[in-house]
Amino acid sequence: MSSLSPLKRYEQKQRRRSNTIATLSLLAVAGLLIYFVPKAPGWGAVKTSFFNWGVLQKTFPTLLKAFMLDIAIFAWSLPLIVILSLAIALCRNVRSPALFPLRVFGALYTDIFRGVPTILLVYLIGFGIPGLGLSRPWNSPYLWGTVALVLVYSAYVSEVLRSGIESVHKSQRAASESLGLSEADTMRYVVLPQAIRSQVPAMMNFVVAIQKDVALLSFIGPVELLRQAGVYKSLMANFTPYVGAAIIFLCVTIPATRYADYLMAKQRAIRN
Repeated sequence: MSSLSPLKRYEQKQRRRSNTIATLSLLAVAGLLIYFVPKAPGWGAVKTSFFNWGVLQKTFPTLLKAFMLDIAIFAWSLPLIVILSLAIALCRNVRSPALFPLRVFGALYTDIFRGVPTILLVYLIGFGIPGLGLSRPWNSPYLWGTVALVLVYSAYVSEVLRSGIESVHKSQRAASESLGLSEADTMRYVVLPQAIRSQVPAMMNFVVAIQKDVALLSFIGPVELLRQAGVYKSLMANFTPYVGAAIIFLCVTIPATRYADYLMAKQRAIRN
């Protein structure tokens, strides 16, 4: 005899029913697409231009190799973004009147770099600063493209961290101060651990976005995945390399997105 309560059994039944309906509807839509899309008049040309298996086989290894540059840019950008965004969030959260200029700086920083499109900033910094005639390696598009990404995403992530800091109840600060902790120690040992923990799911979404936006640096020179796909498209007069690039990006971003969703669901379960 089942030890589950009637309510639990009912919830399990409803969950199984919902999963069954969702699976059947997904299969139905997929079946309709598989059946009707190849019947379109221009499907043959589209298949040759975008889904050419021979072109994909020939170009995929080089595309994968070019993606390693995307990974490298992402790897050295991410720690810089975390450090700078944390500094900006702390600047916006200072309470001492003497440090008010830091609050103004933090507000101006986020307003400016969230207000300028990322691609425009990549162009301005990626072409503008090397145009000053700097010597190598200071005129490298890798360097200044990274700087552009760091500046933009630090503005966004700093706001996520700031909202996490402000979500910590003021009683936590009061309790730490009553124990004799300084304002800096209160922020370091009490507020920040709670703030960062609560904002991890939101920051994971930015991690996914950063990984994709590394491709924007292709516009200023680095031969990473998107640019390599463009080179093959020009050489072969075929768009399949772009599909290959999309597949590579999806192989990275989908697991990261699902993990972010898992963290958010886990966080909701804890709150409930």
